This record gives sequence, C-alpha cells and structure tokens, in this order.
Amino acid sequence: MKILIIRHGDPDYALDSLTPRGFKEAEALAEWLGKRRIDHIYASPLGRAQRTAEPTAKVHGLKIETLDWLAEIPISVKPPYKEFGIDAEPNFCPWNMQPRFWTKQPDFYDSKDWSSNPLYKDGAVQKKMKEIDEGWYNLMLKWGYKRNGQIYDISSQADRSAVIALFCHLGLGNALISRITGAALPLVWQTLFLACSSVTTLYTEVYPPFHNQCHMRLVGLSDVSHLALAGLETSSSGLHSLLEE
Repeated sequence: MKILIIRHGDPDYALDSLTPRGFKEAEALAEWLGKRRIDHIYASPLGRAQRTAEPTAKVHGLKIETLDWLAEIPISVKPPYKEFGIDAEPNFCPWNMQPRFWTKQPDFYDSKDWSSNPLYKDGAVQKKMKEIDEGWYNLMLKWGYKRNGQIYDISSQADRSAVIALFCHLGLGNALISRITGAALPLVWQTLFLACSSVTTLYTEVYPPFHNQCHMRLVGLSDVSHLALAGLETSSSGLHSLLEE
C-alpha cells in the first residue's frame, strides 16, 4: 500500500483558500498525479486543503472524503523567549520556534519525554496528537492494516496495492509523520519542511518471511517534481527565510 501526504497549495489564509499561485500549483499537481494510481482521496475540512484536492479528484473521477482530524493544529505555545534576550509576541504555533530556544531543550529530541516539557503542560498538543493517532489508526484499519506498536498486521482482505492521498497541512502533516515513524514530535516539527503542494510518500513495507506484517517506510519527502515540470517556483510559505545556498 502507498500513502501520499500532500500539503495544500500556496495559501490565502485570510480567505482560507489558495492564492492564484496556489491554484496553479494544485492544477500542476493534478496533472502529475493524473498519471499515477490513486484509489481514494481524503482531505482536511479547511478550504485551502479542499481547493488543492479538487483538481486531483476531478482528474481521477473520485469524491473527496473529508476527515476532521486532518485539519491544521489550532494550538499556540508560549516559549520563554525573554530568557534568551528575544523580545517577541508571546504566542506561536508549536512548529515555528526560535532555534536558539528549541535546540537547547534535550527532551525535544526524545520520542517520549518531549510531552513532559513545560511548553506542553496544558495538554492541548497531546490532545490533538491523540486525535491524530486515533484518526490514523482507524483509517489504516479501514484499509486492512491494524497497528500493533510500530508494526501493522495485514488482514487477508487488505488491498496491498492501494494508493490513498491525504490532503492536509504543514503542522498536521509533520505531526502525522512523527506518529507514523515514532520520531519526537518537536524535532520533526522543527527540522522537516513540507513545501506547498508537496507530496510525501510512505510504503507499507513487508519483510519476509512475515508476509502478513509490515511497517511504514518513508520513501519520499516533500516532492515538488510537478512544480518543476510546470515551470513553477516552490513557494516559501511556512519558512522564516529563503534557504541559504
């Protein structure tokens, strides 16, 4: 089985839609994905994810199934920036923190201890992660893959060649990658970037002789080949500055 995690196109946050550039990205993505198999399309209920998914759904003749748990994470955190001599607003989304702060938090690198950091003491992030965890568990179960720790038991009814696409967001997409891989959530949030309209690919990999079990293998991160083919530049939305060459 193949799972595609797709971030929405260049966003118009004020309208919860896409910019003219974002609509071009969505069309280029649909043309690229139109040459590939997709069996089912899921999307966040937010407009920018829905608008991105629509051209691909049209190309494949598929309906979009909306999953509420794929919505972006509406949570802010309050890093103690003043301790680092930084005068800034008190509230930030949890994946846009100053490197001079988060790199000095040892528990941010630990897959279990990160949730004990004072930054997450109100439990809002853990609550959202539980929602993502349950949503992912039930989605995979629907396709015949029952999670058993970091391994999945494959039912005899599972379509092992199925391809599903999940249209979502930067923070949510990285949170899902964290859950699937078992990597520490803050570390994934701060070090992995999913570009607008990018495709991140996971396979259900089977290790013989255990043909009825698999694990998730990330084989492609933030692929924007469709933009290059369409002559479009990659949006920097979500980055604090342009990448240094």
